[in-house]
Amino acid sequence: MRRITVEALDDIALGAAVLGTGGGGDPYIGKLMAQAALRRHGDVELIDPHELADDDLVVPTAMMGAPTVMVEKIPRGQEIVSAFQALEAHLGRPVRATMSIEAGGLNSTTPFTVAAELGIPLVDADTMGRAFPELQMCTPTLAGVTATPMAIADEKGNRAILQTIDNRWTETFARSLTVDMGCAAMIAIYPMTGRQVKETCVLGTMTVLEEIGKTIRRARLVHADPIEAVRAATDGFVIFRGKVTDIARRTETGFARGEAALAGTGDDAGQTLRVAFQNEFLVARTEDRVLATTPDLICMLDAETGEPITTESLRYGFRVAVLAMPGDGRWRTPAGLAVVGPGYFGYDIPYLPVEERMGAEGIGSDGPSSGSA
Repeated sequence: MRRITVEALDDIALGAAVLGTGGGGDPYIGKLMAQAALRRHGDVELIDPHELADDDLVVPTAMMGAPTVMVEKIPRGQEIVSAFQALEAHLGRPVRATMSIEAGGLNSTTPFTVAAELGIPLVDADTMGRAFPELQMCTPTLAGVTATPMAIADEKGNRAILQTIDNRWTETFARSLTVDMGCAAMIAIYPMTGRQVKETCVLGTMTVLEEIGKTIRRARLVHADPIEAVRAATDGFVIFRGKVTDIARRTETGFARGEAALAGTGDDAGQTLRVAFQNEFLVARTEDRVLATTPDLICMLDAETGEPITTESLRYGFRVAVLAMPGDGRWRTPAGLAVVGPGYFGYDIPYLPVEERMGAEGIGSDGPSSGSA
């Protein structure tokens, strides 16, 4: 067990924006909410999952909705506590700890608000190892853990409890409620025992996020290349460098959907990269080949500062480096690909691990690389 301070949240939020693959909500907003809660109530205890008793009750908390809406509809901070308390009351027993549902953006830091406000620990884990757009896209789903009962709350004081027959239906009904709540709401979901957390979740997430954030900060301090620092820290690949020339983005059915076009620079000059997203970046491809697909991570970093760029903040003229990183091994199985692979999102693209795609192009991971043939 260790304590997370207000200052540590800077690094955690920065690392979360990297693994968030463009989604998970605005990390800056989530960080400010969490830091305000810690200033009011003190540091948050971060506990190793193995410190949980097998019968402890853990409830992850998160934001649900379109990140584009979050830019203007900023949470007050109590919505997520309201959802948590509604589910705890429904379950009829005290919750030992909360947890992040995903390693991304706002959703990596908002659970700190719950932990600080209610004086409970936060588990050093999450259920994705990155960010994904839908509720069933969690590793506990692959192990048969149910997402419900779940609670959902909005800024007006509305709350609801859902009980569904499977996790795909949880996503369907919760998405409809989220749209009715203004395309952004707060949820408490996947109530699990300590044993289920240890057996089905991605462990050590907060520690990983903090280390990635520290890596970027240290690179800036010594004027090193932050892109290479992130690549090395994540065992990733720099698949493209370029300038954003077009961005088509729309808020639809509770998601931020669209595609960004990049004109290559440096070794990638003369090529165009298109990156499709549904809250998160899903597919990156040039005119003649696919460079990376979900469930591997695709992220965009500012070419100079290494600052991660979210799908809602991406703008024309940004100069970026596009990185791809291996995803959690469970997502690479047939069962995982059925839930989060390219085919699920409607792309007729066979999944190949990013390291195989880069190896086929003769690109190594031992230094900065581009997507050039």
